[in-house]
Amino acid sequence: MGLDPVDRRVLLLAWLSEASRMGFFTRGEWKRACGRLRAGTPASVAAALTPLARSVDTPNSQEFPSFFEFAFKYCLTDVSQKIIDLDTAGEMLSLALPETCHHRRALLEFLKSQKEYKCVNADQWRGIGRFVREVGAGCAGFDDDGAWPLLLDNYVEWVRKGGGKGNAEGVK
Repeated sequence: MGLDPVDRRVLLLAWLSEASRMGFFTRGEWKRACGRLRAGTPASVAAALTPLARSVDTPNSQEFPSFFEFAFKYCLTDVSQKIIDLDTAGEMLSLALPETCHHRRALLEFLKSQKEYKCVNADQWRGIGRFVREVGAGCAGFDDDGAWPLLLDNYVEWVRKGGGKGNAEGVK
């Protein structure tokens, strides 16, 4: 297909195919993706992924929540696993969050710079997905009394103190 394994379109393909294991596609998963894309060859699948990427290029799109939730589950390697390590979470967030997301760069910078958290759980991940849909650039509209994971309260405090300067503001 000519796609780098860390290309966002590979994650899109995994989401479409409902892949159960990172880095592998069963015959059934591949057929499911081909059917959904109406494509039959690796080249036509790759070509069909580019327009599909637009459907999740904004956190407010209809498809984004499902895609974002899948990205977390795709990182889990065991049925009993409930968390992903911070490095994996950062790499997956860099793929799952669109380049146009207000908080993408600053959130990734915050996760790398902070020392309190070593992993991300499903509730925190879902909170991030909701946060990027509901909270504007520079954390405009953030409700300090809202029910956000502490990780995101800490992120907002970090941004307000000047962390990620230029990364959480002015980006659409």
